Amino acid sequence: MLLLPPALAGRLLRGLLCCGLCGWLAPAALAKPAPTPLKLWYRQPAANWNEALPLGNGRLGAMVFGGPAQERLQLNESTIWAGGPNNNVQPDALPVIRQLRQQVLSGQEAAAQQLAQAKMQPYGNSGMPYQLAANLLLDFPGHEKATAYYRDLDISRAVASVSYQLGGVTYRREVFTSLPDQVLVVRLTASKPGRLSLGVRLQTPMPATGRTEAGQLLLDGSGTAHEGQAGQIRFQTRVQPVVTGGTVLATDQGLQIQHATSVTLYVAIATNFVNYHDVSGHAAERAAAYLRQATGRKYELALKDHVAAYQRYFNRVSLHLGVTPAAQQPTDVRLANFATGPDPALAALYFQYGRYLLIASSQPGGQPATLQGLWNDQLLPPWDSKYTVNINTEMNYWPAEVTNLTELHQPLFGMLKDLSVSGQQAARTMYGARGWVLHHNTDLWRITGQVDAPQYGLWPMGGAWLSQHLWDHYQFTGDEQFLRTYYPVLKGAATYYVDALQTEPTHQWRVVAPSMSPENSYQLNGKEVTIVAGTTMDNQLVFDLFSKTIRAAELLGTDQPFADTLRALRAQLPPMQIGQHGQLQEWLQDHDDPTSTHRHISHLYGLYPSGQLSPRRTPALFEAARVTLAERGDVSTGWSMGWKVNFWARMLDGDHAYKLLTNQLR
Repeated sequence: MLLLPPALAGRLLRGLLCCGLCGWLAPAALAKPAPTPLKLWYRQPAANWNEALPLGNGRLGAMVFGGPAQERLQLNESTIWAGGPNNNVQPDALPVIRQLRQQVLSGQEAAAQQLAQAKMQPYGNSGMPYQLAANLLLDFPGHEKATAYYRDLDISRAVASVSYQLGGVTYRREVFTSLPDQVLVVRLTASKPGRLSLGVRLQTPMPATGRTEAGQLLLDGSGTAHEGQAGQIRFQTRVQPVVTGGTVLATDQGLQIQHATSVTLYVAIATNFVNYHDVSGHAAERAAAYLRQATGRKYELALKDHVAAYQRYFNRVSLHLGVTPAAQQPTDVRLANFATGPDPALAALYFQYGRYLLIASSQPGGQPATLQGLWNDQLLPPWDSKYTVNINTEMNYWPAEVTNLTELHQPLFGMLKDLSVSGQQAARTMYGARGWVLHHNTDLWRITGQVDAPQYGLWPMGGAWLSQHLWDHYQFTGDEQFLRTYYPVLKGAATYYVDALQTEPTHQWRVVAPSMSPENSYQLNGKEVTIVAGTTMDNQLVFDLFSKTIRAAELLGTDQPFADTLRALRAQLPPMQIGQHGQLQEWLQDHDDPTSTHRHISHLYGLYPSGQLSPRRTPALFEAARVTLAERGDVSTGWSMGWKVNFWARMLDGDHAYKLLTNQLR
């Protein structure tokens, strides 16, 4: 049962935030637009991690399960990763890259595929996994028979709550991850004095030791070793209870609280991470400082300040699509019924939930949102929950500017600045080029070498795509100082392609080689081919990168000779082409399979998020993109359907976009 889990984990909401929502309304008799509570709410606790409710302040994350007899709060801190400072650049790649270039440019794609499989496997590691801190477990003996159960996540306040009744007493919980105080706060109350008794303990699969000290519960842990990289992250979790009308006793299991009327738990987590090449910080000192600051304030003031800080972002945008009686149902019931009955308020809630998740998982000065945002309960999560930059990381940040969350783009920009340094090693060592390059994945340590097997990882376009976000931010803000600060990042990305572009012999086009159309392949003489030259998406990305770097140089009054070089190269890029089925070609030659429903439709980057395809400026190519969309179909992975929502919105087909939305929310 899908209960709107963290969509950054599902990697699908980003696609929904940038669409023409006004085109999504199915014909129905709607009430006058009116605000409805922006809450996800349920009549039962979470049965698994995907059903728990996510909280976050950009650094600390918590998944709230809401069990009456045992509350589980699964905790994350954004810099708890496996491994330590490293870069996975293949030291002997350049001779192989040169041979691959010769092969793909002379029609020997099958030979290139074989060579890449033999010689271009990842060097050292394929990136480190994002990991977890601990589970905070609150045990309430005898509460298994609770009645009148209710839990919710109020995304207008970033507060999760639980309430239930037992023995004539109403028990309530409020949980939030404070933006100003940088701690998790858990408030427990009972409607009658002295009726709160519970055990408090920390549990983790990470290498860790626990203890109690001065009325606090402490856990000292470390990130794990992975693929030959020693675990160098050290972290500490501290829990301090503040009780009214009760006692606190330290035990071998943790803390035991007896006969309280209210309990406030303050949870601090900190690591030794300073930056991607420095882990010299002091986790214990940092955690203790967070806790001292937080416990010196009254709960009511801490909550008020947290809500105010959160609403400074959230309240910038409102969306009302109308209300039907369905809006009165619990969220899981609304989801189950969405495909068969009108519930436009659920679409509005979905939109705002996406904004909520970005606020929760990406704050200025912190780390960007991973594949799962801020939330992860595993040592080895799917795809390591790192940064997959052949669609997913970019998708996470599509809402940042268009939904008025521009500051939340900053963690991505900070990572880009790091990558523009670490990526110089990959450009120089692997490709013999200046500038910087990134392949299809990176992590906390800003690795820039190939990740995974060559049919996934030999894609030197991650820097080109991520750099588009710098220009997007400038377009929305007009901040010339920002553009001046980040111009070297743009220039470095463009410089790589100045050196790396190769001449395609038939038309003398300038192309990226070797590369691929992300994660896709075609059949050639009965063999699967991924390693090629000059894919449509590559050409579109280089076109955008050159164009935006040229414009930035003009605006800043700098680098005219370099801009002229980019103009000359841009004119030599391959044009987009229409294939034999009327489709927009994915590859330089017409290898498209009209029966393919592959999840990546990378060659439609020019339709969205780029604006290279237009019904007015490029009508034939625009219609060819429509053919491609129709061939690929609707049903796919969540993130792919999210991208397709954007595609159909750009196609000016709101009905089809709405159809995809209903498919996702079933």
